[in-house]
Amino acid sequence: MTQPPSPLTMLFSRHTRRREFITLLGGAAATWPLAAHGQQGSPVIGLLSGFSPAGGAESLAAFRQGLSEAGFTEHQNIGIEYRWAEGRYERLPAMAADLVRRQVALILTMPTAAALAAKTATSTIPVVFLIAGDPVQIGLVSSLNRPGGNITGATFYAAQLGSRQLEVLHQFVPKAETIGVLVNPNAPAANVEPQIRGLELAAKSLGLRLHVLKVAGELDASVAFDTLVREHVDALFVTTDALFSGQLRDPLVALAARHRLPTIYPWRDHVAAGD
Repeated sequence: MTQPPSPLTMLFSRHTRRREFITLLGGAAATWPLAAHGQQGSPVIGLLSGFSPAGGAESLAAFRQGLSEAGFTEHQNIGIEYRWAEGRYERLPAMAADLVRRQVALILTMPTAAALAAKTATSTIPVVFLIAGDPVQIGLVSSLNRPGGNITGATFYAAQLGSRQLEVLHQFVPKAETIGVLVNPNAPAANVEPQIRGLELAAKSLGLRLHVLKVAGELDASVAFDTLVREHVDALFVTTDALFSGQLRDPLVALAARHRLPTIYPWRDHVAAGD
């Protein structure tokens, strides 16, 4: 696994080449055990996601396109076992263990919490991750150039990207002095803490203040926006998290629009949802 050329590089992005994935999948296919095949003799991939089906739809579409380019079509010569945690990270370990019991040929994971659950569940089934943080710092791989073990994948380095996003937000709302930051308290610390550290450094250099709020559900989101208004927060930064991209995507977009609060989101989907 090599370090991405830019923070936006993602393995299954529709806007990047899928050569890495095809190589990974093709290499794994050569060693898929018979137990990992479905009733028709086709290999079975386990998809372990912290997102909801709606929140992971775009990534899933790109994944299927990558499979097609590698010569695989779902329900024809390959099967997929879906496990969607829908933002409830505590469900991921059991889901990962279930996929291992089913002896799938490969486990595709997103985001960090799913990758960590898969790593704990198996040391033999190949695991391909799509995450936001540093896989070495998180403890998924030994190094970028030589991951080691049964795990590889790609990251878009949310901490570095978040710093740049905060700069963009400052450019668009130059009079903003206090920026609200939404974090999921149930997310792995390895995912949240680097993002916050990066934002704190960027905020300091820009002369901004951060007001961090924890949001674990729709009720929390409503309370958080009431707090943002009461504290006269000038703009909002939504951190990268499956909960915010899935289950809470539409509620967050609606609340930001209702309160007319300038907001920067981690994904284009949020902006499209507000059209």
